[in-house]
Amino acid sequence: MHTSSMHCRRLAAAMWRWPQASVGTVQVASKTASHRAPLRCFSQESGGSDDSSLASRIWRSVAGQGVEAAQNDPAAGALVPSTPEQRNREVFAVALQRRPLFPGSLQPVTVHDSKLIDEILELKRSGAQAYVGAFMWKPKGRSPGADTAASPSGQNSDSEFGGLTSDQQLCEVGTFAQVHTIVPIDPKRAQLLLLGHRRLKRTKQVQKRPLKVAVEHLKDLPYNTNDDIVKATNMELVATLKDLLAQHPIYREQLQSSFQFGSDFQDLSRLSDMAAALTSAQETDLQSVLAELSIPDRANAVLLLLKKEIELCKLQADIGKRVEEKISKDQRRYLLMEQLKSIKKELGMERDDKSAMVQKFADRIEPHKDRIPEEARRVIEEEMAKLSGLESASSEFNVTRNYLDWLTAIPWGHYTQERLDIEHAQKVLDQDHYGLEDVKDRILEFIAVGRLRGSTHGKILCLVGPPGVGKTSVGRSIAGALERKYYRFSVGGLSDVAEIKGHRRTYVGAMPGKMVQCLKSTGTSNPMVLIDEIDKLGRGYQGDPASALLELLDPEQNSGFLDHYLDVPVDLSKVLFMCTANVLDTIPGPLRDRMEVIRISGYIADEKVAIARRYLEPQCQKLTGVPSDGISITDDAMYILITEYAREAGVRSLKQLLEKTYRKVALKLVRGGLSGPTPRNDQADSAQPGDSVSEHGGVGLGDDDAPSQPPPDSTTPENGITPVQNQPPDSHAAQSPPAVNLTGEYTKIVITPDDLKDYVGPPPFTSDRIYDTTPPGVVMGLAWTSMGGNSLYVEAAGVEKGEGKGSLRTTGQLGDVMKESASIAHTFSRAFLERKKPGNDFFQTNAIHVHVPSGSTPKDGPSAGCAMITALLSLALDKPVKPDLAMTGVQVKYTLNPYALSGLTCTVLVLESTKEWLDSPVMTASSYGCL
Repeated sequence: MHTSSMHCRRLAAAMWRWPQASVGTVQVASKTASHRAPLRCFSQESGGSDDSSLASRIWRSVAGQGVEAAQNDPAAGALVPSTPEQRNREVFAVALQRRPLFPGSLQPVTVHDSKLIDEILELKRSGAQAYVGAFMWKPKGRSPGADTAASPSGQNSDSEFGGLTSDQQLCEVGTFAQVHTIVPIDPKRAQLLLLGHRRLKRTKQVQKRPLKVAVEHLKDLPYNTNDDIVKATNMELVATLKDLLAQHPIYREQLQSSFQFGSDFQDLSRLSDMAAALTSAQETDLQSVLAELSIPDRANAVLLLLKKEIELCKLQADIGKRVEEKISKDQRRYLLMEQLKSIKKELGMERDDKSAMVQKFADRIEPHKDRIPEEARRVIEEEMAKLSGLESASSEFNVTRNYLDWLTAIPWGHYTQERLDIEHAQKVLDQDHYGLEDVKDRILEFIAVGRLRGSTHGKILCLVGPPGVGKTSVGRSIAGALERKYYRFSVGGLSDVAEIKGHRRTYVGAMPGKMVQCLKSTGTSNPMVLIDEIDKLGRGYQGDPASALLELLDPEQNSGFLDHYLDVPVDLSKVLFMCTANVLDTIPGPLRDRMEVIRISGYIADEKVAIARRYLEPQCQKLTGVPSDGISITDDAMYILITEYAREAGVRSLKQLLEKTYRKVALKLVRGGLSGPTPRNDQADSAQPGDSVSEHGGVGLGDDDAPSQPPPDSTTPENGITPVQNQPPDSHAAQSPPAVNLTGEYTKIVITPDDLKDYVGPPPFTSDRIYDTTPPGVVMGLAWTSMGGNSLYVEAAGVEKGEGKGSLRTTGQLGDVMKESASIAHTFSRAFLERKKPGNDFFQTNAIHVHVPSGSTPKDGPSAGCAMITALLSLALDKPVKPDLAMTGVQVKYTLNPYALSGLTCTVLVLESTKEWLDSPVMTASSYGCL
């Protein structure tokens, strides 16, 4: 001991002689002395003098472990003109991820800021010590994905330096740490080994990158070291540490590591910091310990953490004991696996299937948790708590799990951004459909209102028209124009209310209704929903679906639509509903009042020719493989094909006839020596001639307006949802199909009107005009049908003459309304003739028979009255009606087809139809005549 004391005195004397000596010189001297005298030579236990106490302070100050002693002792501080505390009023900030750094402990950390790495390396190269401020991330201020331990580099400017851009992202209190070692990993990453010295507090940000902050070095609050409570707390901390060492060997290793860096069990501050560093407490608890400057309060907080750590170790031991009792000795491998599994489960590192399921549901609703209505959120939380308490084998478990699956799968409050661009919508609609101006204008009006208001609300539109005019296909185009998700379901023949409102959860196999399924499939709360065949709703013992649709299609009610399965309100007010129907008569009145009806009439011959040339022929070429220069249908042949073969309002039959023609042409070309590429067995045809393909120009090509096939890069899953993707203008489906490598020679086949019989057979229709010159009592009428319209004659003839024989008889399978129209027409004609021709007693003396041809077809409606009156007056006056004249009492828009196909040049309409006549394509066509 005497020799050691002499070395200490020599070291102290050397430092008094050379106060301006560099720190490196003193460090060398200290190292030399350390080889000759152990650390205990600086203690006063052996009766050391003041010289030894002074040397002890010098030693701790130079070695970096006694900074606190030098700071608190003025005599020691006077030895070094510039202390690290005085020099480091501004330090670089290093973010810690999982736990704070305590004074006296070591902690590795990875930094991603290349500039910070360069600064530290430069200090190391110059021989100076590098100090930084180690701060914890704020729990809510941390940037998503930022991880100082392992964060991706090269993704963006933030991730290049760990996402640390502001001191506000860090906790206020941190640790003044010495960079003990720095190991570069790559040019942008380095591993630092930090040694904590003292607490510090950031005051302001000095530099952004690398982040540099102004700090205030904190001192522990003074306390009475002789207080009995403080002494007792110190003793309890030491005893608890001993208990912790006995529980697990890993704590013994950490404690030994702390001893190597000068930890003192008599210093309550150092002891508290060392004990806190040993625990596995939450980061917030550890940060509160670091921020505590009152040493007694800090010791009490650390003591609580140590007690929890001991209980955790006891629980681990109890788990091991239970597992050992459960498993036999000959199953040692199984024992170890079960023990590991139980430990992870108790520590929260791993969860069982039920816990994982609950966590999955919680993670699913987390992104839009703030947008979930309060009632729905409360139900979800209650059901999740219920699921956690149920056994997996119980029947209620599966019911609750399925219920939570549906509740959390709904996109509560999530809306896709729709495109309110009128020019874009006009382009998309014009590309996909020919005509249909009413529908296009209505959609453009919807977009214009949304642009002016800044938001859109759901609407309920109903497209009414004959089959094959494109009601379903226009819905898909509207969804594409608005860039909304598209969902279609048909209610034709639907008789179960549960398909709309869902089943009660008490039933086996219960499911939500179609609208909840739609929201789950589309993943948005504002899709475009097409309800097909709404005029064909059924009604059975399960209820009336039409009544169930009243809530769904009512703008005032669907903001709180209540599904029987979910039993929580669902907001459907942003959904754009579109319904299709062939007739309005079968739709209940209350349901019809909730919809905005847009009528789609049939196409006249000129429109069908344009649709066939623009859309149908390219499709047929693609389906059959016939080259575009291998066939040509003349205009006359196309017109005859339309007027005498495909006379319905739509173009579905026209497409079938064109496909038949192209198939026969393909057969002729192949027999003539033309061939294409050899098909492979693993290459399935995406479409066959009979399949439903895209409906263009209002073309309904499948059964009852079946949906068109999506573009090549979209899909149609089985759940009914069809994602709508925008196509550039030059990628339209109506363009010529891509060229196929064909081999062989062929001659172009030209189809004329005379050739049609060879391809499609004899024409099923001829002219509707039965009379070239109509006799007295005969007049042509125009009737509307579900197929678009038809022309029919009203024939009146006198069958018996005599005094008092005046009567009326009707035939032709007329309905009650037409029979009443005939009676009214007879009465009006008698009164009109008596007023205009008082001497004419034709109606008083003749029994009249009124017949409407095609007697096997039922006829009814109020539109034949004017034609009947004209026929009766023509018969009474014995004057024929003009042969090219027709009459109707319905809106002319729905009778254009027979008017155009019968070669008429004059018609008599009701006054209300004048505007529609002026706006109709018939009026603008040069081949038709007068009003």
